[in-house]
Amino acid sequence: MNASSAEDIPQPPKVLTTPLEIAANLRLLMESHDPLIITFHERSQRFQSYVIDVNRDTNEMILDEMIPRDGERFLASGEPFRVEGFHDGVRIAWESKAQMTVIDEPRSYRGPLPEEVVYHQRRNAFRAALKLASLIDVEIGGDRLKFPLRGKLLDVSATGCKLRFEGDISERMQLGQVYERFIASLPFGNMTTPVELRYLHFEERINTTFAGVRFHNMSGLVQRQVERFVYQLQREARRFDKDDDF
Repeated sequence: MNASSAEDIPQPPKVLTTPLEIAANLRLLMESHDPLIITFHERSQRFQSYVIDVNRDTNEMILDEMIPRDGERFLASGEPFRVEGFHDGVRIAWESKAQMTVIDEPRSYRGPLPEEVVYHQRRNAFRAALKLASLIDVEIGGDRLKFPLRGKLLDVSATGCKLRFEGDISERMQLGQVYERFIASLPFGNMTTPVELRYLHFEERINTTFAGVRFHNMSGLVQRQVERFVYQLQREARRFDKDDDF
């Protein structure tokens, strides 16, 4: 096994149980504004939220208003739910059976810190960011989209990538949905593969939507294209290491 293959081996999940560790990891999600996917038991729909406050003194946290807001009534009625977030390739997840309090201004939900958090280093794969001057054109299309969406590739790893779109496209896409046609104009030719939408966030201040997708059922050919591109960016990053902040 070569070094790069060894680096990609998933690490076994850890279960965090101390309030200090749990609060520290929720703060990571909060400070990086990493999106959360919320699912309720025996319901298939997914909802998006964010951690917006972590209070170690009271052992409480606050979650942002859910998108779509339909999920709020399940939460308000005390239905247990699962929360999953990703931070730099680490899956941070927990289950909540405690009653959350709905807060009006700003619309949010307060409740106790989870008793256990699963911390899972899914990959050690290098995630390469592109320089703003050389962002790559991408397009997402499929049966669930009336028109293809065109944007820019911000960063990429062997398992997925982050994208940027002008304007607010948050109503046109759905978390957890697989889009059959993702096209990226790589320097050595187009790559095409299905992708699963893992997070979506519209930044009103700059009129830009950020999306994160995971490659879905990639062919061997496309996987080699992605690995080649990531390796190319990795070499460039090493060459200009002093100027880059990954």
